[in-house]
Amino acid sequence: MRATRLCILSRGPQLYSTRRLVNEADAAGMIVEIVDPLETSLVLDDRNGQVIHEGWPLDVDAVIPRIGYSVTTEGVRVVRQFERMGVYVANSADAILRSRDKLTASQILSQKGVPVPKTALVTSWKDVERAISRVGGVPCIVKTSQGTQGDGVFLVRSIRQAKEMVYRLIAERKTVLVQEYIKESHGKDIRVIVVGGQVVAAMRRVSNGREFRSNYHLGGRVEQIDLPEEYAKVAIEAANHLGIEVGGVDLLEGRMGPILLEVNSSPGLEGIEKASGVNVAGHIIEMISKRHKIQSVNLDEIVRKRSGFGTVTVVLNTWPQFIGRSIEDVVPPEANVVTIIRGKENIWSPELELILQPNDQIVLYGPLDSIRSHIEGNDDTSAVSS
Repeated sequence: MRATRLCILSRGPQLYSTRRLVNEADAAGMIVEIVDPLETSLVLDDRNGQVIHEGWPLDVDAVIPRIGYSVTTEGVRVVRQFERMGVYVANSADAILRSRDKLTASQILSQKGVPVPKTALVTSWKDVERAISRVGGVPCIVKTSQGTQGDGVFLVRSIRQAKEMVYRLIAERKTVLVQEYIKESHGKDIRVIVVGGQVVAAMRRVSNGREFRSNYHLGGRVEQIDLPEEYAKVAIEAANHLGIEVGGVDLLEGRMGPILLEVNSSPGLEGIEKASGVNVAGHIIEMISKRHKIQSVNLDEIVRKRSGFGTVTVVLNTWPQFIGRSIEDVVPPEANVVTIIRGKENIWSPELELILQPNDQIVLYGPLDSIRSHIEGNDDTSAVSS
């Protein structure tokens, strides 16, 4: 059996995290190449295309993206090309983009029931007072939607200070969020490393002096922690909902339990390995050695390749006439029922005799025009989403 060929997308071959991944991959018998995503070219054709580096196409089995915020756009292009070539990528392009946008991530996670701080999007300084009121008043956090390692995150203690901060950030064309201040977690948080849907390491980060941000590079210290089960559960759910296979999940210690702060798709390994004593890089390489042989796929992309076919979701709260009826009475015969979303549960391939309940969502696959015609024929309004 030939050795697994691994590409680490990184602009910093000298960085601790990159070196640790290389060492563990070497120890596992992999052939490793570090590639700067800014030094690649993409070839697009009808045979899935290629990624070119130093004049030669990259022929690899797996990719670990270690892409900094400043090169997100360029790096994601390369990641997406590898995906289209059928190469296993530890974090997909879409997952990276979801996690990098704090507003998008909060929208997804709050809808899934993951506890997040109260957050308001502000597009005008005139809306600052209302936004602050919605998140619990001052002090509060003002932050940009994009940023890492504590950059673009500010603790403000007055409405005047908040307005000045928001005005400056909007003038810089930043997307601005006002967020609830979790007083009891001031200057500390918990970093959890999730790999392949499992917690492999955790630590508490504590800020230095009066600094409220606990980031390691800002001089904060790290502590070993025995991670409570409820914190592990939230960390795993957050990573899974965003599609992150290798991630650093940051949690605040709220009065009522864990509160999700953010998910980092390229977590640093130095602090967590030293604090926990866990070989995190080894866990990442072990997961890749197993998972690159079993590819994940974008189901929606596959089903849309058949012209006129696709998936739709019928939300029953907007179709009350369907509530209390069986699936067989509601769904057209040419459609396949993929699942019924009921609360936090999925009922996969349900029996046609299943009675539909309020709040149910029916996920269907089949000819789109036929499905929409059948459903919409029951009402003058449309509530079917692709």
